[in-house]
Amino acid sequence: MKRRDLIKKLENNGWWKAREGDNHTIYTNGERSEPIPRHKEINEITAKAILKRAGLK
Repeated sequence: MKRRDLIKKLENNGWWKAREGDNHTIYTNGERSEPIPRHKEINEITAKAILKRAGLK
């Protein structure tokens, strides 16, 4: 999955960028935070796990 598509899904569901880390961008919904790796293409397994932890799948 492309990184921008994953970020778009998060942002459309109320998540926003909290800060930039060294190797990850940290997104939050006010209660939880989720690190998003900085790769153009994110492994499907990793992307599904991020969406599942975010409560989107």
